[in-house]
Amino acid sequence: METAKQKTVKHGTVVSKSGDKSIVVQIDYTMKHPYYGKYIRRRTKLAVHDPANEAGVGDMVEITSCRPISKRKSWRLVKLVQKAVIE
Repeated sequence: METAKQKTVKHGTVVSKSGDKSIVVQIDYTMKHPYYGKYIRRRTKLAVHDPANEAGVGDMVEITSCRPISKRKSWRLVKLVQKAVIE
């Protein structure tokens, strides 16, 4: 009997509301350069399924991996961590 694969949970910022029930989340991280040792900033943009259309641009969200929903969407919105401050 095989064990179930662990679901990955990530935190990021919504950078786009690309369509109905879809958002794009940017995940920023730092990595150490393999030769020079300096820390450099990297980012990953993921297409995320948002079934309730609750997230807006600038919101901090928590996402988890899931089965493929479309060609690019294999992530699902878990919860809003923080709403964006609109001034």
